[in-house]
Amino acid sequence: MDADADRHGHPIPQETWDHPEMRDALASREISAIYRILRRHGVSQRQIAAMTGQSQSEVSEILKGRQVMAYDVLARIAVGLGVPRGYMGLAYDEATAVQVRSSAVDQQAEEDESVKRRKFLAHAAQVTMGAAVFGPSADAWAANPARTPAPGRIGMTDVRQVEAATRALRALDYQYGGGFCRDAVVAQLSWGQQMLQAQGADTVKNRLYVALADLHSLAGWTSFDIGLFDSARGHFANALELAKQGESHPLVANVLYRMGRVYLHQDAPNDALKLFQLGQLAAQESGSDLAVAVLCANEAWAYAMMGNEEQAMKLLGWTKDAFSRSDLNSAESWVRFFNETDVYAMVGTVHTALARHDGAHTKFAIPALTKAIDCYGDDMARSKTFNLSALATNHLLDGDIDQGAKVGGKALDHAEGLKSQRIKDRMQPMKEEAERRSNNADARELYERYNALYST
Repeated sequence: MDADADRHGHPIPQETWDHPEMRDALASREISAIYRILRRHGVSQRQIAAMTGQSQSEVSEILKGRQVMAYDVLARIAVGLGVPRGYMGLAYDEATAVQVRSSAVDQQAEEDESVKRRKFLAHAAQVTMGAAVFGPSADAWAANPARTPAPGRIGMTDVRQVEAATRALRALDYQYGGGFCRDAVVAQLSWGQQMLQAQGADTVKNRLYVALADLHSLAGWTSFDIGLFDSARGHFANALELAKQGESHPLVANVLYRMGRVYLHQDAPNDALKLFQLGQLAAQESGSDLAVAVLCANEAWAYAMMGNEEQAMKLLGWTKDAFSRSDLNSAESWVRFFNETDVYAMVGTVHTALARHDGAHTKFAIPALTKAIDCYGDDMARSKTFNLSALATNHLLDGDIDQGAKVGGKALDHAEGLKSQRIKDRMQPMKEEAERRSNNADARELYERYNALYST
């Protein structure tokens, strides 16, 4: 498989599954043998982990002979790799429906990533504005197989349970990365979705729509964090529809911000900016100054990636203004993460993106990132690691190689405890700047340590 296919989670070719040796391994559900055959076909441990939602250490243990017996894990592996279900004797039944729903988007026919982005933009525009703005309507995002019977009637207590579970799982994501909790999020989501069929008061049902939208958004975010971009897109599409149904403009804005972040990560700032601007409409309609601040900050980042300093600085100014008017205590849970520390982080991030075009921006990025890093606690370990790597990049750009290597080493220390593909990807600028200075022993050591940590 090539690097592009790895990044976008494209399926393994059908002929791989039809090889006699592979068919035997599939029929006997010998996952270790299946993984070994895939490795011989050039599929890396990292690729297997990304497609199956496992950690690389889990894949390594299976390759060494650890047996996989749990039916739901077998189903998830089959879905993630794109194995024809009959080859493993996995019937399409209620026991596997949960995993199918979470991964169905990953099994769509291959299509260019830019096409997928345009389709999501069209979907987002329709949900947000009620009209197709950027193209024709998108097709259905995921299959909708039969589900287990729903509870007969639900009350507000049932909805609060979903909200509490979402808060707890989001905290785990912040602290340990999406790979640590994505499966639990998807399992919780499948249970919560059943309640859509139940009877309940209108106020209960509306709050349920919002709660499930937020849970879908978390499923999308954790999928994004481990590199499952198609799965993330599907969850965000469902989150948009449910948030709109629950008449929650702030959550619509938040979902659009999160999907825009996926596109920034894929180095598509133009498409990201369109989603942020759609989200800005919802944020302004909601009256949430904090949501407006989040969208402004990310629009600034998109402009910075495009090298548009004037617009980036203007949007950063609007971010600070909107944040100064916001009330964190009354903010919704899904936007409350954006506190003063995150404002410093976004200022540093925007200037870091600009610094790669104009090194003069390091003098603004370094103090802002330093302030954010000092304020982040262990509960925001992933965000702290992002900012450490950005700070190291700025020191390297500034010519302070000793400090850059020192801070970069701290970033790698933190990264070792996180299950997040995004960490590796966000460290690319640091790696590239260290490589450019590899004639320096400290920079070379940082570059080599990065490669050692993420080698397969």
